[in-house]
Amino acid sequence: MFAAERRQLILEMVRANGAVSLRELARVVQTSEVTVRRDVRALEAEGLLDRRHGGAVLPGGFTRESGFPQKSHLATAEKTAIADLAAGLVEEGEAIVVGAGTTTQELARRLARVPGLTVVTNSLLVAQALAHANRVEVVMTGGTLRGSNYALVGSGAEQSLQGLRVTRAFLSGSGLTAERGLSTSNMLSASVDRALVQAAAEVVVLADHTKLGTDTMFQTVPTDLITRLVTDEPPPHDERAATELQALADQGVQIAVAGAGGAGASAPGGDGVPAGRQQPRRETPLPGQRRMHPGAPGGPLRSAASLGEQQAAAGERARVADMRRR
Repeated sequence: MFAAERRQLILEMVRANGAVSLRELARVVQTSEVTVRRDVRALEAEGLLDRRHGGAVLPGGFTRESGFPQKSHLATAEKTAIADLAAGLVEEGEAIVVGAGTTTQELARRLARVPGLTVVTNSLLVAQALAHANRVEVVMTGGTLRGSNYALVGSGAEQSLQGLRVTRAFLSGSGLTAERGLSTSNMLSASVDRALVQAAAEVVVLADHTKLGTDTMFQTVPTDLITRLVTDEPPPHDERAATELQALADQGVQIAVAGAGGAGASAPGGDGVPAGRQQPRRETPLPGQRRMHPGAPGGPLRSAASLGEQQAAAGERARVADMRRR
């Protein structure tokens, strides 16, 4: 297949699905991922699509939602690390709500080990992951099945959530910005997610770095209602994601960053994950942010009274030492 034919086929696949992984593109056009990556880079230069970590999506800020088969192949390692860290937030005997999505599905697989847990969900994938957990009770909403993401939506789902109260909600989405918060590309999904938020005392957003800075059509959770963001560390060259993380932290969102091996890093603006429920975490600044030390330029300043007391104490020590020498 000539390069022009490959790129046309790649473009048609992205337009049809909204997002496609490099692995899937390479399989369909029958070439290597290295070649596909080069084709995607060329198509992006022409403004015909946007590159994402591990795949390609439709161009523009308002992206179209892709189906479950495409989502399941995007940022898989990142979603696993995020799910590992988010599971540490859940205590025995809690009642929580978990929304639809591939990242929340990964979370549900880990929640199967938490005894006495009650999980309310509109996701068939989440329910399936918990179906064989002996000590976890699963409560499904009503509603109409939306086949593209295996979720129950519509008035039936929203009505079944009325009067419900749980400790926290775990939600994912198509995009996350500091300006608008969490958003999705489907109106029915957004409406149910808003009902899930109303039922929870805290809202935890699970979003890998490819969703940071991406804005989609329907707002799900405004930034001021997001308690915590669990994400992965953006690559060094991804300035957009790093900038968005800092902006979210500035607005009071608590940020937990999943690092290598599933360890969590608590970024400024957040207190991380409760101790004892995860691997030891390293305290790090947000990507691109420098840690400040006392006495360093721009660091915390000591008060004049404190400096005066230290100088007086030093003088007294010198006087006593001089008397001893005599």
